[in-house]
Amino acid sequence: MKKLTSSMIAMLAKQLPIQATTSKGGIPDIGPKRSLRKYDESTLIYNENTCGQTLQNIIDGSKIAVAIINRERLDGYRFVGSPEIFCEGEPYMDALEFAKKKGIAPPKFAILIHLENIYSLSSGNTAGKEL
Repeated sequence: MKKLTSSMIAMLAKQLPIQATTSKGGIPDIGPKRSLRKYDESTLIYNENTCGQTLQNIIDGSKIAVAIINRERLDGYRFVGSPEIFCEGEPYMDALEFAKKKGIAPPKFAILIHLENIYSLSSGNTAGKEL
């Protein structure tokens, strides 16, 4: 498992993450995940509220990729991992607490993303390289 660095965590806290999954038929789905954040040193979490195509793709076995970019610094990261769905237990309680703190609707699910690969999205010779 890959581990998040302090710069990755700081960027996740300030920039809007964009996630991508694919359907069983290989059709890509992409969209913002405003609640996406660090769960632990090798796992991300987000609150699932819409229960749309992304959730269906996860149920159907899709991996998930998340891009986070700081446009001004020409820096960023792509995280790739396996998602896991929770409607109870500690991950779900974390999602409920996050929603309460942010004043948003309680989540239907908490989604953990177990990190398998992390890539640089910075400009220059490290662009696209696995970290």
